[in-house]
Amino acid sequence: MKGKEEHYFTALYELAKVVNASLSPSLVLEKIVSCVAEAMNVKACSLRLLERRRKKLLMGAHCGLSEGYIRKGPVLIEESGLDKKALKGNTIWLKNAQKDKDFQYNEKAKAEGIKSVLVVPLMIEKKSIGVLRVYTKDEKKFDAGEIKFLEAAANLSAIALEKARLHQALRKDYDLLIAHKYRLDDN
Repeated sequence: MKGKEEHYFTALYELAKVVNASLSPSLVLEKIVSCVAEAMNVKACSLRLLERRRKKLLMGAHCGLSEGYIRKGPVLIEESGLDKKALKGNTIWLKNAQKDKDFQYNEKAKAEGIKSVLVVPLMIEKKSIGVLRVYTKDEKKFDAGEIKFLEAAANLSAIALEKARLHQALRKDYDLLIAHKYRLDDN
């Protein structure tokens, strides 16, 4: 292995260590977006999660985006062809988000200096739970290695979120069991 591939391998190794070591979703997601942005040498990275009604994507973590851009408005699935396609399990590339009809906020992308966008879905089994995006300041065609790296990072993100969800459910069950035991002991 040499060059970019070794760099991606090292980044994925670091991400896997974070996912394995922490049950804090926000900490893990922040580490993922910063590691992805650095490894891919892109302007920014964001991870958005599908809300319960599956109508919009909520910001989970971001790196390299201004607060003004983050607060631009909701990412609505019906208005974002990019995300609608990604949430069906597809990896999507936009050459120029400032002009592409599938990008919901063209003018905001222009103001932020965003050109190309690569989006991959976060999948748990066959169900999408969100998207991982990278943004570039110049038009860029992503190569197969970059796409595979981002897909692997998205898979690690989904694993981290599922691990945290399962831990939370287990913790709740444990707390209920303990509360029930104390009620029985008091009687």
